[in-house]
Amino acid sequence: MTDVTIDPEHDLSLQRVIRASPSDVWRAWTEPARLEKWWIPAPMVTRVDRLDVTPGGGFVTRMSEDGEEFVPHIDSIFLVVEEGRRLVFTNAVTSAWRPADPEPVAMTAEIILDDHPEGTDYRVIVRHGTPAARAHHEELGFFDGWGSVTSALAELVEQEASA
Repeated sequence: MTDVTIDPEHDLSLQRVIRASPSDVWRAWTEPARLEKWWIPAPMVTRVDRLDVTPGGGFVTRMSEDGEEFVPHIDSIFLVVEEGRRLVFTNAVTSAWRPADPEPVAMTAEIILDDHPEGTDYRVIVRHGTPAARAHHEELGFFDGWGSVTSALAELVEQEASA
């Protein structure tokens, strides 16, 4: 298991065992067609505009309520990419490498995939610049939002693994 430091004043996190291999979970994060299936809580629909899974590569998605009119969701860059194991991205810098002031909150998200006897130990750590930003993100529904998309991710890869 990867050792990770979490600052409870600045960070929000969740952890779950996903009954699929880390490589299956990795593909769900790094292949646009798979990411579109789980990245935004249903019934919203996701469109991936850019997914360059390399350090400095863009991560841009849009969302839609009706599947026809899409609005911006996230425009960010990957900071760290450790193949099959770890992704770190931030929305504080856009995919065009411009400083950003993202709504509702600036964050850096770290996704960690470790082996687990039942599949993957999946961890998300979302770091914020201030305790107030962390509190605001929690109040906006961090646990419900990230929790529901993590459940959708798990459902997708677990179904694929059992097929």
